[in-house]
Amino acid sequence: MPIELKMPALSPTMEVGTLAKWMVKVGDVVKSGDLLAEIETDKATMEFEAVDEGTISEISVAEGTEVAVGTVIAMIAGEGEGAKPAPAPTPAPAPARKEDAAPAAKAEAAPAPAQVSAPAKSSDRVIASPLAKRLAAAKGVDISGLTGTGPSGRIVKADVEGATPGAAPAGAAEVAVATAAPVARPTTPAPAPAPAAIGDIPHETVKLSGMRKTIARRLTESKQQVPHIYLTVDIRLDALLKLRGELNGALTARGVKLSVNDMLIKALALSLVEVPACNVSFAGDTLIQYSRADIAVAVSISGGLITPIIVGAESKAMSAISIEMKELADKAKTGKLQPHEYQGGTASISNMGMFGIKNFDAVINPPQAMIMAIGAGEKRPYIVDDALAIATVMSATGSFDHRAIDGSDGAQFMRAFKTLVENPLGLVA
Repeated sequence: MPIELKMPALSPTMEVGTLAKWMVKVGDVVKSGDLLAEIETDKATMEFEAVDEGTISEISVAEGTEVAVGTVIAMIAGEGEGAKPAPAPTPAPAPARKEDAAPAAKAEAAPAPAQVSAPAKSSDRVIASPLAKRLAAAKGVDISGLTGTGPSGRIVKADVEGATPGAAPAGAAEVAVATAAPVARPTTPAPAPAPAAIGDIPHETVKLSGMRKTIARRLTESKQQVPHIYLTVDIRLDALLKLRGELNGALTARGVKLSVNDMLIKALALSLVEVPACNVSFAGDTLIQYSRADIAVAVSISGGLITPIIVGAESKAMSAISIEMKELADKAKTGKLQPHEYQGGTASISNMGMFGIKNFDAVINPPQAMIMAIGAGEKRPYIVDDALAIATVMSATGSFDHRAIDGSDGAQFMRAFKTLVENPLGLVA
């Protein structure tokens, strides 16, 4: 029998993917481990490998097409079957994107093994995703009266969220996720309306990439749902810059060159260890306290932003942080980061000093509870040893989730960070 090749779920949160490039064509013989295609998720480009042997008999999705996880994208001919010409590829509809990643949502990101029908008012089957059915039951929506916008008319979460609550049909089947209980989540905000009138202004309409859609959704959720508190300190950099020069002189033979950001990553991690009240996440009626400082570092890439993570930065030498950061940044810019390299983190750092930005307020990246925004170091009048002098000073602003972190704890954290940067031997002790 022919074998169906389906769009894989390459990360726990993936629900749609773009077929970036086919590495095979109809008639090619493949075996387990052969590279079949490159697939773009909302964060990276990843490779799709074969797990079966056979001959590619059909390619049903063209390069550049965005399709839902679980959609058949190609066929492998069974034994004794020949390849047939591929029909004109047609894009498959993609469902609305899910809410932010959470461990409990992992089962929902994978393709459903079978579509579950729910009782309807007529003899017709009602095809809906498990998540849509749970939301319908919670909201009291009669799912049999909805029109699905997912693949093959399947009812998806967005269809339920836009429906008017009403009595659910009696005897509706309950659908459970095998790995976890449903997690209550706020409704995704409606997309911003288009301008009322563009008129005759010259313009073009650019379709949002998956990454840009994710950024827009997550930042909107963060600013709407997380009460931010901002604390700013001015930090003298002269001692840190002097130490950086000395360390780089000693590291030249090893091919390592520390950046200021590498040193600030270390300072941020040690500050989280010193003030553990800020190394937390808010989780409804509980607070998650982390015992390790995993620092997510904002990296600007084509089309958006991604945050590769330095795991356990508090226990790593700055030279190790520098080497790892360069490798992660290179992978980020070429779209080769793996999910475990950018998902998670206990706090973030965003440095815009290289652009000459003096200071700014960064948006928290949930479920983290804080992010450090770093401005440019510049010569300023500054009190040094009780006398007015000129020093190299930068402004750093911490954004804190006020549900999880009190202002006094945030202030202690900022003081710890300032002390470490101004007395940088503590970074190598």
